[in-house]
Amino acid sequence: MDRPVNTLNNPDPVLEVTLRPSLFVDFTGQAKVKERLEIAVEAARKRGEALDHILLSGPPGLGKTTLANILAKAMGGNLKTTSGPTIEKAGDLAGLLTNLEPGDVLFIDEIHRLQKTVEEYLYPAMEDFKLDIIIDQGPNARSVQLKLPRFTLIGATTRSGLLTAPLLTRFGIRERLGYYTAEQLQKILIRAARLLQVEIEENGAMEIARRSRGTPRIAGNLLRRVRDYAQVRADGRITAALADKALAILEIDENGLDEMDKRILETIIVKFGGGPVGVNSLAVAVGEEPDTIEEVYEPYLIMEGYLNRTAQGRTATETSYRKLGLKFIAGSSSGNQPKLL
Repeated sequence: MDRPVNTLNNPDPVLEVTLRPSLFVDFTGQAKVKERLEIAVEAARKRGEALDHILLSGPPGLGKTTLANILAKAMGGNLKTTSGPTIEKAGDLAGLLTNLEPGDVLFIDEIHRLQKTVEEYLYPAMEDFKLDIIIDQGPNARSVQLKLPRFTLIGATTRSGLLTAPLLTRFGIRERLGYYTAEQLQKILIRAARLLQVEIEENGAMEIARRSRGTPRIAGNLLRRVRDYAQVRADGRITAALADKALAILEIDENGLDEMDKRILETIIVKFGGGPVGVNSLAVAVGEEPDTIEEVYEPYLIMEGYLNRTAQGRTATETSYRKLGLKFIAGSSSGNQPKLL
């Protein structure tokens, strides 16, 4: 159950856990996904069965882990959490599965990063609730089959296209989470501010919400930074004007673009003539990892119409030229240099 927290001494990870809703009724946004999951939970409870295995996909920070917690609580089971990269061998997976109780939920974040050998051990566990393990080596090797309790596997991924077909088809429920509207984020921020014991006006929450790139995690992080500014430079009350000043210090503009977003756009336009440019070349030019550009920055820039992703590479749109105060030249992606407006 959510409870107020000390806003001065608790580290952000503790706040993150505390601010997460623990019930469907407190979960804002993703209305269709939430409705379908509520129906699945109610039906499973009526039958006295475990939930079907669930795959949650979508960009980072949209609530996949939060939904896993809500589902586990709704089913009355314990939640065991791990991530794909940390399960290095089949023995690690066996240890997790054999410690589950009936009705428990095993949550694997970034499930697309499971190693192939580990993934193959997961198939019979998901389908038949059995685990085949090899004991000893060489001539003495033998297979032992262990029965597992009825559990629910919830996988979360930011890149569902990297999941293999055999694993993908073993999830009975597959849901994709989308970006939130500013109005939905405003509700989330008002609730979070109440739990943090921070006074916030509706227009102050909206100012933060519309710059949060449609992502609750970003909204929560910005709220904490604006809270700090309000406590140090003002009377602690978050208004629209105060939020604007605080976000200006963080170099987050009225469209939610930060310093790296603008560096990416400027690099494509100025250094690569508007594109197309490959993600590896772009990553080297801006000093960032290719995966980070693809998973963190690009989705929002593409959604807002600043970038196009083509087979040849990334190209800047006319919107990005206007954003940087540059004149869009027809055919600029062929190497013509942009001009200042």
